[in-house]
Amino acid sequence: MRQQYARRTQVLSLVLGVIALAIIVQMTRIQNSAEAAIFRQRASNYAYELRTFYPDRGEIYDRTGHLLAGNKTVFEIGVDLKSVKDPNAIAAAISVELGLDYAQVLDVIQNPPEGLAYVVLADYVEAQKAINLQELKKVVQEQAPEGALGELTGLEFKSHPQRSYPENALASNIIGFINRQGLGYFGIEEKYDTLLAGNPVQVLVPTDPNKATEIARVPDGTTLVLTINRDLQAATEQILDEALVTYGAQGGTIVVMDPRNGEVLTMAVTPRMDLNQFWNYDVIYNNATEFNPAVSMPYEPGSVLKILTMAAALDTGAVIPSTTYLDTGSILVGGATIQNWDQQPWGVQDMIGCLQHSLNVCMATLSTQMGANTFYSYMNNFGFGHLTGVDLAGEAAGRLKIPGDSDWYPVDLATNSFGQGVTATPLQVMMAASSVANDGRTVTPHVLYAMVRDGRQYNVPAQFAGSPISEQTAHTLSEMLAISLESEGSLALLPGYRVAGKTGTAEIPVNGFYDSTQTNASFIGWGPVDDPQFMIYVWLERPESSIWGSETAAPVFAEVAEQAVILLDIPPDSIRQQLVTK
Repeated sequence: MRQQYARRTQVLSLVLGVIALAIIVQMTRIQNSAEAAIFRQRASNYAYELRTFYPDRGEIYDRTGHLLAGNKTVFEIGVDLKSVKDPNAIAAAISVELGLDYAQVLDVIQNPPEGLAYVVLADYVEAQKAINLQELKKVVQEQAPEGALGELTGLEFKSHPQRSYPENALASNIIGFINRQGLGYFGIEEKYDTLLAGNPVQVLVPTDPNKATEIARVPDGTTLVLTINRDLQAATEQILDEALVTYGAQGGTIVVMDPRNGEVLTMAVTPRMDLNQFWNYDVIYNNATEFNPAVSMPYEPGSVLKILTMAAALDTGAVIPSTTYLDTGSILVGGATIQNWDQQPWGVQDMIGCLQHSLNVCMATLSTQMGANTFYSYMNNFGFGHLTGVDLAGEAAGRLKIPGDSDWYPVDLATNSFGQGVTATPLQVMMAASSVANDGRTVTPHVLYAMVRDGRQYNVPAQFAGSPISEQTAHTLSEMLAISLESEGSLALLPGYRVAGKTGTAEIPVNGFYDSTQTNASFIGWGPVDDPQFMIYVWLERPESSIWGSETAAPVFAEVAEQAVILLDIPPDSIRQQLVTK
């Protein structure tokens, strides 16, 4: 039986071997036949190569549809060294049209690096200049004798996209820029670099040009719509520039935000740069923090923080608006004497008078009365010492020292209550104060309004960071701040609208000591009081005409607020309230 199976196995193996041999012979015959040559020719006609396609970068618009960042076509102009007929003619044409040095261009053509068959003469050439050269090359070729090459033969043109900023320096600190390598720096361009850039696509492309219709379309990068109001941004930048001249300030920042949802409407800073000439960055700025001080440069904001100390005191029940105290002009905290800004006593004051006269002693009294644990718990809940989470690159967190830190001292409990010894960015202060303007809820500032992808728009919802104070506390404090401004006849007042706000004048530390002649002047305010639709922060650095925020930052606030109610179409209180009652 075993022998029978063995024979069958041998026969089967022989049959399979013959079949395999027949297949190999047939394959060999086909590959060497004329028919195979036809098949190979057809295959070559339909050959493909793997290529990478890069999408156009997404555009950036303001909330009203103004283009802030787009793309344009520019050209690389070079020379195919193997086909150059007259280097002198090419050098002459390039020098005339592009303004380059004739001798240098000629040297590049005649003495290229060894092994190169193509050299670049100029890149990022404006389209019109490239077109002019192309037309010149065509004319020269047409004038050449029949069958001869024109004198500009070898001149080559390669188009590619370049980022374009039609508003030049407007909102430059918000937008950021793209370098020659296509990388985003600062602002929106860096924060949303991946979304804007899109996704490169690798596809098999037919080598037969007749099959070009088979190339897959590469989706463009995501288009972004910002919360910024272009017209208000332009008006605010102009007001800021004029304020620097009027008050002799070394720099400044103005931010306008909707306190109901955190939408940043404007963010004006100095200095600014033309984004189309980003290579001047090192000439304009000494370091990265200067590009957008509103989010990157923490400073001691001074008395604007008194709003939040009062908020904590009201919320804990430590005081009510009518609570009085005797202001003696000084108070001893942690072994140090705290004095008022004018070093004078103000006698009996209620909490509105405390805010109106911006009394340091009052605030120190409140913070010590609440105690360190309660005071710093509120400051932490307001967001000090933490990032706001704004969608802009380069945000800094500032510093809030607390008990237990090696450099915290008991006197800090007093100085922190009126904004000295604590650092924050303008946007951090606005985020904290939004809880007062927004019924006790803190909004998260953001600059992105919507994303547009494949023809569909995706809006960005408002985000909230907590409720550090009650709604009642917020309403009470807003009213106290409004009365305070009205009682003193503040330069921040806006005819037809009730606004709430507070000045800030913070001495600047110089060589470890506070210099009373150098200050940061600030003002934060919002309105209309009964329905806040804008919040404005003004920061002027080292004003020379007056060191006081009440005389410099406050009037700037009024100017910006006037533009805001016009451009945001906010009716005066009397008209708006009539519309509500109808």
